[in-house]
Amino acid sequence: MTDQPENPLRDALAEAIASNDVILFMKGTPEQPMCGFSARTCAALTATKTEFSSVDVLADPRIRQELSSLSNWPTIPQLFVRGELVGGADIVGQMYESGELATVLGAPSSATAEPLPEAAKPGEAAPIQIENRLG
Repeated sequence: MTDQPENPLRDALAEAIASNDVILFMKGTPEQPMCGFSARTCAALTATKTEFSSVDVLADPRIRQELSSLSNWPTIPQLFVRGELVGGADIVGQMYESGELATVLGAPSSATAEPLPEAAKPGEAAPIQIENRLG
């Protein structure tokens, strides 16, 4: 018997991390990131031509809470590679520019470190329509 109560959401997050070689927990989607940090991290992954899965933490506020409990990392985005937390936007950006990200991802690295490409600005795609039912 374990001391931890059953937590289906935490179990699902742990399974997603374990079953995807590269997974990014972000605000929004790769096609429509909802914050600059998520956009920058997606741009780094896209520039390395890496296929990755993603989870929109805005879809359910509990995702962010449970993810932070699992990873002991408070901010979003969070990039996991082969089950290990790599880090957030700043770390991923630095790793991209040094060429280390390509190595960690197993992607071909360029001979010279290139600046991180510009990401699409959050909200440049069609805006999400929110229906106000509070009135």
